[in-house]
Amino acid sequence: MSRSLSLFAIGLVFGGGIGFVIAAGNGVTFDGHDHGDPAHHGADADHAMMHDTPLDVPAADAPQLSIMVTPDPVAGHNLHVMTGNFTFSPERASLANVTGEGHAHVYINGEKQGRLYGPWMHLDDLPKGEVEVKVTLSTNDHRPLAVNGTPVFAAQMITVE
Repeated sequence: MSRSLSLFAIGLVFGGGIGFVIAAGNGVTFDGHDHGDPAHHGADADHAMMHDTPLDVPAADAPQLSIMVTPDPVAGHNLHVMTGNFTFSPERASLANVTGEGHAHVYINGEKQGRLYGPWMHLDDLPKGEVEVKVTLSTNDHRPLAVNGTPVFAAQMITVE
């Protein structure tokens, strides 16, 4: 019995690794869908392009965004995202736009780390030196929010030792 479990565990490790390599090699991301294959979205072949097309909102309805990055008492840093006129709505991610709600994207030195569905995120393993932490706001259907053509974002420079 223990030999069967050992072989099963080995199969899971190697199978998972091979699957990960195949997925990464084909441009599959792990945030819900494949951005590299517009055909993947069926009738919505322009979906991948939508991620780059901002939704311009009137200044009167504009979401406010600020961030604060502080050292964690044990390890890493804590990112606090504060919004106004905007509600995080993870239950409607990838669905139709609803004014004033969506999710955020977190970038470290210009490289996307992933989506954020609430006001707090722990940042671990940041590079040493000067680091830019940037947060942008997006609609439920993944369009970046903008006001008068200017993306809604907040950024903070920190020094990581």
